[in-house]
Amino acid sequence: MPEQPPAGRRERKKAATRQRIADTALRLFLERGYEAVGIRDVAAEADVAVTTVFSHFASKEALVFERDADFEQRLARAVTDRAPGEPLVPALRREMHALVRHCLADEAAPVWRMIDASPALREYEGSMRLRHAETLAAALGAEPGAPRGATACRAVARFVVDAFALARETDDPETAVDEIFLMVEAAWEASEAGVPVRPAT
Repeated sequence: MPEQPPAGRRERKKAATRQRIADTALRLFLERGYEAVGIRDVAAEADVAVTTVFSHFASKEALVFERDADFEQRLARAVTDRAPGEPLVPALRREMHALVRHCLADEAAPVWRMIDASPALREYEGSMRLRHAETLAAALGAEPGAPRGATACRAVARFVVDAFALARETDDPETAVDEIFLMVEAAWEASEAGVPVRPAT
């Protein structure tokens, strides 16, 4: 029986393979067009089996959003791992600014043009944001202090997650994030105070 590599080396090798597949896929998508490239093309170019691609990525769309899980956890950790006494909304705003700067850097522009041109990728991005919002809502719901309903936490979380998409549509995304978070802060303070939202009469 061949000797197995240590767990740490196995994990590094697995991570390197995953990154190679993602980098190869993105290069092919940008060179040939997203619709023109299949999973078999990616596997062949990355010199791995098709099953290896699917062991790392659940779908073709996931190859484009390969940092999906990282971004999802970053928002939750902005809540759970912030410094003792640090207000919640500024911590989330700081993380959203970091995400906006990363995703809207000049080198990311061709990727977003590709996403905007593909109905499948736009749909995947929408479902991804909903999932990120649910993870963030769980982190918000675990916050100590005045009890908040699940609906309030989910509403605020969706507002936070959608800040990226809203800011991306503006000429000044960073200013847009600040404007959006003024409303996020008001919504969070209202949820803390248990202010009921009633329809206008």
